[in-house]
Formats: sequence, structure tokens, C-alpha cells
Amino acid sequence: MEKITSFTIDHIRLIPGVYVSRKDPVGDSVVTTFDLRMTSPNDEPVMNTAEMHAIEHLGATFLRNHPVFGPKIVYFGPMGCRTGFYLLLAGDYESVDIVNLMIEMYEFIRDFEGDVPGASPKDCGNYLDINLPMAKWLARRYLDEVLYDIPEDRLVYPD
Repeated sequence: MEKITSFTIDHIRLIPGVYVSRKDPVGDSVVTTFDLRMTSPNDEPVMNTAEMHAIEHLGATFLRNHPVFGPKIVYFGPMGCRTGFYLLLAGDYESVDIVNLMIEMYEFIRDFEGDVPGASPKDCGNYLDINLPMAKWLARRYLDEVLYDIPEDRLVYPD
């Protein structure tokens, strides 16, 4: 059986960044999958599910309500390895095309106050597993260490 694309990336050399994971044709269109890598794989602790869950709820809410990108959002959710998130956008994009969107989203998460959208028993199957303070901390770290003034080597997968 052939390896899937995400298993062909050198996770030993991979650092936090914003990467194009793949581009898939869908009819006459393209869906671009982004790898939003927040932690260094196999090098630092992975994120816990509670903070990832909070980022997922806040990120998805922000993205689907975005005035420009909202209609283009196909999916936003966590990686199984808990080192980042996948964002799927309808259209043919490069990493640089979404850096400002990611800055907006992670600032939204960093600055969020109040109840996490969808964090209720009626709206979510695991609503108690949400850690907003840690999600805000992780968003701040990603902004400061990766997104603000992002260098080229964090926009393209390592060879």
C-alpha cells in the first residue's frame, strides 16, 4: 500500500510553521490542505486534547464567519498526532496566502474572553474537555514564535 502524503514529510526536520500539505483536484476546482504545525514533532510535548479542542471550536467559529475566507472553508481540525491543525480551503493557495488569516485567527483565540462557542452538552459531544487558558497561551506562543515575521523556511516543508 502506498504511503499517504502526510507520512512522507520528514518529521525529524519539521519545525512549527504554515505549510501546504497537499492540493487535490475536486471537479474543476482545487482544495488546498494546510499543515498548521504548532509544535515541533517528536521534539517537544504534544498539545493536550482540552486546549486543542478549545482551539478547534474557536478557530472553526472564526474561520467560518470570516468575511472573505468563510465561504472557502472546507475543514479546520486537529492532527491526530496533536502537533497542529489541518485547514482545508477551496481554491489553489500557497502558504503565504493565508499568513494574515492565521494571524487574525490566532489573535482572536489569544484575545478571546467568555464562553467558548459550542461548549455545551447540546452542541458538543465532549464539551467538558476544553481548556481556554491553555489554548490562549498556545495561540500567543504560535503568534510570537512563528506567525509574526514568519521566515521562508516555515512556509515550505523541509526537503
